[in-house]
Amino acid sequence: MTDTATANATKKELFVVFGGRVTDTRGRDFVDPGNMDVRGFFESHDAAMGAWRAASQSKVDDAFTKYVIVRLW
Repeated sequence: MTDTATANATKKELFVVFGGRVTDTRGRDFVDPGNMDVRGFFESHDAAMGAWRAASQSKVDDAFTKYVIVRLW
């Protein structure tokens, strides 16, 4: 492995899962950004996806509540 390949293989990723009520079901403008439901920070996309699914399923009957996964790095 080259030095660059080794560095890329050991780089950690970080994701955050959060959500809340939105003003429009097609948009991403949250009604109250100061009162977001933060589900946590995760080191893999798979772990973040699991948290996103659980959060989304818990609010499945509320079309105006949206959860997202954001890759921080």
